[in-house]
Amino acid sequence: MKFMVIVKANKDTEAGVMPSTEMLAAMGKFNEEIVKAGVMQAGEGLHPTSKGARVKYAGGQSTVSHGPFSPAAGDLVCGFWLIEASSLDEAIDWMKRAPFDSGSEIEIRQVFAAEDFGEALTPELREQEERLRAQAGTK
Repeated sequence: MKFMVIVKANKDTEAGVMPSTEMLAAMGKFNEEIVKAGVMQAGEGLHPTSKGARVKYAGGQSTVSHGPFSPAAGDLVCGFWLIEASSLDEAIDWMKRAPFDSGSEIEIRQVFAAEDFGEALTPELREQEERLRAQAGTK
């Protein structure tokens, strides 16, 4: 099963405060461990929302808002991992080892697989999805 691990933003990440050398080293060590175990598929940090935009869709129209965005309800993201684990419990076990400071928060969400869509994903749509993933170089 594939999981997205969402790293929640905080006032420091939104202010553009970069991690210390010690934090970068600890995160590098953790990432190396999960790569060697075959768990990590991708992982990146994100710039603050002040450098981003949102696109909202309504009634066939789209509206663009530029950041920064308020951190209401902890909905801002400052980084992510894509990991492969046999279960949510295994994903949790791995991520409990991440070297975060107190006050940090992550969210772990399972990524949909083709079989999750049932009959709605017709053979033609499945073939299209597989072709596009092959072209994009993703699993």
